[in-house]
Amino acid sequence: MVYISLMSNRTSVPLPRGRPRSFDEDAAVERAMGVFWSRGYHATALPDLLRATKLSRGSLYAAFGDKHSLFLRALDRYIDDAVTRLNIELDPRKDPVDGLRAYLAGYVNRTSGAHGRRGCLVIATAMELAGRDADVNRRIASFFKVMEARVADALSRAKAAGKLADGVDPANAARILVCFVEGLRVISKTASSGAITHAAADALLDRFIR
Repeated sequence: MVYISLMSNRTSVPLPRGRPRSFDEDAAVERAMGVFWSRGYHATALPDLLRATKLSRGSLYAAFGDKHSLFLRALDRYIDDAVTRLNIELDPRKDPVDGLRAYLAGYVNRTSGAHGRRGCLVIATAMELAGRDADVNRRIASFFKVMEARVADALSRAKAAGKLADGVDPANAARILVCFVEGLRVISKTASSGAITHAAADALLDRFIR
């Protein structure tokens, strides 16, 4: 911040730095996320992003840098939304088994119908860019670690409450459940029945609880 000193009263008046942006960056990131989600990273061209965000080329580059930087912002937005849902579903104030059922049911619902056929931005990104983009790898690996940690915490609370089956290790069970829900993202692109998937989710969780 640049200040100009007024000697008469020793006060400082802040001067603005450049023109303020006249658009909502969060809204632009969300619209860009929708394009990347539908088309994939490589298939998304700059004109697609300009149409979706309603920005000029200059404004887009001034705000976000380049396509890759905007993609990372969109991926961060998607992951933040997913973690927020996860924290609500597995809220420690809830009964842990009820929370786990809500977590599984939420994934089944989000992978059913048209939404399911759209797939998951995280999984699609992992398939397209894993091993070739260190920034993407870090974000996806961190997200899966957070998910496993939240699920393992719920299973540990279930164990402390005497609701976990004998011999079940919370960390291993959490990894299995995370693999299951992410696998749903792939399977559901073939429009499998939501009712069947709900039954499969319940049957898997029942393996771990009393």
